[in-house]
Amino acid sequence: MAEVRQDTAEDRFELVIDGQVAGFSAYQQQGDSIVFTHTEISPDRQEHGLGGQLVQGSLDQVRDNTELRVVAQCPFVAHWLTEHEDYQDLLTR
Repeated sequence: MAEVRQDTAEDRFELVIDGQVAGFSAYQQQGDSIVFTHTEISPDRQEHGLGGQLVQGSLDQVRDNTELRVVAQCPFVAHWLTEHEDYQDLLTR
């Protein structure tokens, strides 16, 4: 079972599968924005849709727990957002 958790000490959201970090999405908090800078999935876990799960879980936590506006500097996050209109409100908070 995959779980997304926030590691505030490392400024990233992590995708955890069976207790192991399978990927992460790094961010920087700047004022009232959270800037996603890089997303990475372990090479042996790629091609399984895990990147999308990681981004969705990260954005869900931003939506549920903050009032921060999302800035997608990471190309993967930016592309994911263009395909999911129901998350684009996070870009204009």
